[in-house]
Amino acid sequence: MSERVSKMGIKKTDEEACFCFFCFHFDHRTRQHQVKLKQQQQQCQKHKQKIVASVSCFRIQPIISVFIFILLFSSHFSAASAKKHRPDRQVFRPREESNKMKLVKAHLKKINKPYVKSIQSPDGDKIDCVLTHHQPAFDHPKLNGTKPMDPPERPDGHDQVETSYENNQLWSLSGESCPEGTIPIRRTSEDDVLRASSIRRFGRKIPRPVKRDTSSYGHEHAVGYVSGNKYYGAKASINVWAPKVTNRYEFSLSQMWVISGSFGHDLNTIETGWQVSPELYGDTRPRFFTYWTTDAYQTTGCYNLLCSGFVQTNNRIAIGAAISPTSVYNGGQFDISLMIWKDPKHGNWWLEFGSGTLVGYWPASVFTHLRDHASMVQFGGEIVNSRSSGSHTYTQMGSGHFSGQGFGSIFMAKHGNYRWRSDMAFEFGLHSKAVRVVGIVIFASTST
Repeated sequence: MSERVSKMGIKKTDEEACFCFFCFHFDHRTRQHQVKLKQQQQQCQKHKQKIVASVSCFRIQPIISVFIFILLFSSHFSAASAKKHRPDRQVFRPREESNKMKLVKAHLKKINKPYVKSIQSPDGDKIDCVLTHHQPAFDHPKLNGTKPMDPPERPDGHDQVETSYENNQLWSLSGESCPEGTIPIRRTSEDDVLRASSIRRFGRKIPRPVKRDTSSYGHEHAVGYVSGNKYYGAKASINVWAPKVTNRYEFSLSQMWVISGSFGHDLNTIETGWQVSPELYGDTRPRFFTYWTTDAYQTTGCYNLLCSGFVQTNNRIAIGAAISPTSVYNGGQFDISLMIWKDPKHGNWWLEFGSGTLVGYWPASVFTHLRDHASMVQFGGEIVNSRSSGSHTYTQMGSGHFSGQGFGSIFMAKHGNYRWRSDMAFEFGLHSKAVRVVGIVIFASTST
């Protein structure tokens, strides 16, 4: 009597194994099946344990896994990024920087001429004594191969000769000077050039509308002017101040302009006065300056001797050097006398500083309209207001108070000779929205 087999095929007893071959065969097959099932169960159990262990590991260490993934991805991305940007940062950029410095050094070599003597100024400037015929002026195509002109005859009523030299530049207060046959030139440094927006624009004004009857591009003016005739010179006594200039992108100046042209791109100007310009000089000292242009500040002309054009003949005045002393509000006053006049024989425009000290000249050949005469003369001040904080900065014009006075006079042509006009009427306009500007009053000269 056989017992029933369990669900897993396992018999409770072994007695029925001998009943017949069929039973034996069935029992043998059942045991084989049992062994196979057991092996399969064991394999399934092991596989399940591996899966559970893997899942458990993943559950136990999710942060580590994610972190490793991020590291691997970041490493790949960083490598690709580095490969992409490394040429710019480690090869191209230093090369560009090197090329820029090569251009700066080449420009410095062009304008800093060989000198026979160098003088250290208390303000940090270096004044080089350069042979007169080696100065930058003679790099100009129209002046190449020429020599400095001899001083011409002065206009009627101004034929006095220089009797004494007024020492009012900081570099020469120690008594040092440049020898005869040389001129003093302020040495340009690498930092001077690098402060400019570009090498091409270094030492040049920014091209902009040339009329000074509005405030534009941040430039504000207080200007007196005369126009409507032919003018051949001008003279002004200008108080020297040390106005506050808020940042390196702003400046303050007082000057006179001798002008000809249409106030378009053909504008010709000759300019001189004093200026405070941190961008150009690297400090806030008032400095004697000159400027000229024949195309409304586009590509021609420059400040001082920073390009070819102005021919200096004096060995005691350094254009671009600091002026000392300066005026004090409600205190001591100091001014400089400046005169520009046209030589009737050769047509050059000469510059005088102080009491009859000839500084040099602008050759007639570099101009177009000013080759003949000026059509307007202006006196006044100018500042740049960058509005860096959204409102008017504290950059001052002149003393920063409505108390200054300036004096000017004009040359006119009469019967072919230059004479001083004592009855010249000035039209004055205050063209500035700034509240911290100096009031300018201009009178006609009483000279005859």
